[in-house]
Amino acid sequence: MPSFNRSTTGKEVVTAFPSSVAGKTCPSHSSIGAEIALSLAHGSPSHIILLGRSSARIAPVIVAIAAIDPSIRTSLVLVDLASQSSVRSAAAQIKDDASIGQIDAVINCAGIMARPGFEVTEESIEAQFGSNHIGHFLLTNLVLGKVLQAGESEGGTARVVNVSSTGFELGPVRFEDWNFKVCIPFHYPTSAGEGKEYHAWLAYAQSKTANVLFTAALAEKLKSKGVQSFALQPGLIMESNLGKHVTPESWQSALTIANETSGGKEIKMEEPKTLQQGASTALVAALDPSIAEFSGGFLQDCVLRPVEQAYAKGKENADKLWALSEKLVGEKFDL
Repeated sequence: MPSFNRSTTGKEVVTAFPSSVAGKTCPSHSSIGAEIALSLAHGSPSHIILLGRSSARIAPVIVAIAAIDPSIRTSLVLVDLASQSSVRSAAAQIKDDASIGQIDAVINCAGIMARPGFEVTEESIEAQFGSNHIGHFLLTNLVLGKVLQAGESEGGTARVVNVSSTGFELGPVRFEDWNFKVCIPFHYPTSAGEGKEYHAWLAYAQSKTANVLFTAALAEKLKSKGVQSFALQPGLIMESNLGKHVTPESWQSALTIANETSGGKEIKMEEPKTLQQGASTALVAALDPSIAEFSGGFLQDCVLRPVEQAYAKGKENADKLWALSEKLVGEKFDL
């Protein structure tokens, strides 16, 4: 078995698992997603589906993939994760494309972080929870039929990978108040009291804890269907656009919360990673056959690590998140 660490690059992971990539179909999105897609291209998958809000940002990635291996089919699907109608349209485009058979790996890695002011999605859900979790929850469930085809094929396996963050350690999902004291339905402009408990990092933490619990729920629901799910921390990647709203003072605020909730353990800022290093843990989660029995697990620096926070694990919490997510998308998914 290959040995990986925090310095491992995405290309090194793909090279280590050629049979897990060659001929496979993998959707991915975001700037880290672009790096994941470029890494996958070195392993000759049959089809890479790139999802994102802007064709202008994704077009250069498609050109770069063709330069690596012109035999790889690429597809562009536009989606805004802050709009459930957009997510449904994107999922329909994937499902209705007869040329897309089974999907071998879904890598959910788009997101926003620490928005300084209270914002909502098209459906009046706090923006980070709505984009980082609800959008991925809906998209994954709507295309899951094609993932199940891969899992249920002879000798088949499939993966759903949710790029989370150690930001989940800052706080739980507010199951009864996910919108931070906002009155529903939401109306502009905000009236007194709406969003009055909003905190940029606690909102981010909620969305990242949701990624972890969603992963656990999928692992439980799909364990007999040849589909595994993993969550992960990609690392602190300054090259991505994720932290564009974060000031040095805001980073310090996050570090203060981390130390206040660590149980006395000193928490320090991670050393930054390159985009290639940031892609590697997601690719281990998607490709490494040796971790299959640990479906539902969390990875950091390319290896599995325990989730210690009680609010971020357990069937009861995972089921509560699933029920809340179904409520917020207005649809039940009986897997």
